[in-house]
Amino acid sequence: MTKLADYEAVAQTIGLYTDGAYNADIPILRKAFHADAQMFGYFGGNLFAGPIETVFYPVLSGNPSPASRKEPYKSRIVRIDVTGDSAVAVLAEENFMGANFTDYFSLLKIGGAWKIVNKTFVQT
Repeated sequence: MTKLADYEAVAQTIGLYTDGAYNADIPILRKAFHADAQMFGYFGGNLFAGPIETVFYPVLSGNPSPASRKEPYKSRIVRIDVTGDSAVAVLAEENFMGANFTDYFSLLKIGGAWKIVNKTFVQT
């Protein structure tokens, strides 16, 4: 895979994240995240930390999706850096679950596919 193709593949993985999160679609999110991915960040002044399966997915599955509430969600990839089989991506999100966020993703190419292995976020 060329470096440009890796950038595009990382962007597609982040796209899976934004689509899955907005629609609270856990199967789509599982395509974006590694099964052992971790998540750390602050929302409403509360620390969310731990495995993606026990921190993020229950929040999404336990509440109406942003899409079902017709939230005017927007996101933009601010930066992607790729070095070999590792990458980082920065995502700006507006009006996700009523708040704005900056997300920092660490990704690894595993078995030829880019997977998010860590998400660190801050409410902005």
